Amino acid sequence: MGLQIYLNGRLVPQEEATVSVFDHGLLYGDGVFEGIRLYKDRIFRLKEHVDRLYRSARAIQLQIPIGPEAMEKAIIDTVRANGLHDGYIRPIVTRGVGDLGLDPRKCSSPTVIVIASTIQLYPPELYEKGVEVVTVGTRKNVPDAVSPEVKSLNYLNMILAKLEANLSGAAEALMLNHQGYIAECSADNFFVVRNGVVATPPTSQGALGGITRETVMGLARSMGITVQERVLTRTDAWTADEAFMTGTAAEVVPVVKLDGRPLGDGTPGPITRRLMDTYARVAREEGTPVYA
Repeated sequence: MGLQIYLNGRLVPQEEATVSVFDHGLLYGDGVFEGIRLYKDRIFRLKEHVDRLYRSARAIQLQIPIGPEAMEKAIIDTVRANGLHDGYIRPIVTRGVGDLGLDPRKCSSPTVIVIASTIQLYPPELYEKGVEVVTVGTRKNVPDAVSPEVKSLNYLNMILAKLEANLSGAAEALMLNHQGYIAECSADNFFVVRNGVVATPPTSQGALGGITRETVMGLARSMGITVQERVLTRTDAWTADEAFMTGTAAEVVPVVKLDGRPLGDGTPGPITRRLMDTYARVAREEGTPVYA
């Protein structure tokens, strides 16, 4: 039996959950989305994700037709309808149906979708062994063109970077900004560790202000680890003792090789492992109950 999908106020079978070919989310990537995790019947950081969804929508003058509380309810209802206990939730809002022109004013009503399913970006063994990352030639979009703070449906910039990583045989792509400083990976935020200090690029350098990123930074500080948001060069990454990536779907992923260079001793470092364990515990203990 297929999934139940929330579509414009109704739960419908996956096979019937369709959008028009004239929807501007399809035609132009005009829309916003979030990725949210469900652990042990609890939705982790639900309010924070919904708040960011609405911020992204406001930034592109997209009026979501339901309020944040109704969106939270739609997300919970979709999880319940599919009987999920652990999984991944994708709320999406597109500009809606228009014509073949670009003008958003031709779109009469946004399309609201919620998908609740499962996801696994990396096999379990890579969390134990670590992954290889490669710096790619595709630069991160400049913030005054497409702001990284808008989590939009237009992901071509990151897809081009991922294609380069695939061709090189690496698990992820490290993207630089227009000045040549580290921005983020194609789907995750990037951190380095040197002399016990954790550092990550500030959002002003092209990084998304990831919710997992913020959670991990807070956890590190609560553990007595110094955390810095600062400009990072490739040399900073090449000479790091440890590195890791964070993302809602990926969680905390150790990076053990960058551009063919082993980091540290080539295995996940101690601070990375502590943060992986702590994040996994917190994510499974906190959150909005689904079945209460």
